[in-house]
Amino acid sequence: MTAIAARNYPAMTKALEPRLSTLEKRLLNEYQKGFPLSATPYADIARELGASEALVLEILRRLKDKGYISRIGPVFKPKKVGASTLAAMAVPAENLRQVATIISSYEEVNHNYEREHHYNLWFVITARDEAHLREVLEEMERRTGYPVMDLPLEEQFHIDLGFPLWC
Repeated sequence: MTAIAARNYPAMTKALEPRLSTLEKRLLNEYQKGFPLSATPYADIARELGASEALVLEILRRLKDKGYISRIGPVFKPKKVGASTLAAMAVPAENLRQVATIISSYEEVNHNYEREHHYNLWFVITARDEAHLREVLEEMERRTGYPVMDLPLEEQFHIDLGFPLWC
């Protein structure tokens, strides 16, 4: 499945609602799943939304630059392609934004989120193989100064990570 990974924080969604156009909201809502798998996916989206391909690309670029979406790309079932893990870090509140920015800078990170817990920064990492996954985790620890708790998949459950952002 290829998707637009929207950052779905309920408070953020309400705060952003007046700032986003109907087209921006539709892009975030309608293409979290079912992204066209074709040679011209952005042209296909534009056609479906009644917009130009250039406008769709500009909106997606702007939404990514503002941090409203984290990435556009494939989502694979765990253990089917490459290696992945869920990871968590315990980061003091005053350093959380800075550390989350570092974690988000890795192309291997699908998404991250804050939790109300001692381990307050959680993220998913996908890498080409187990060795590269280990390298990324070690580099994250060096760059942030905080240990990463690695939580590899033991039992797989299907969780639908698409969220309706606006009705």
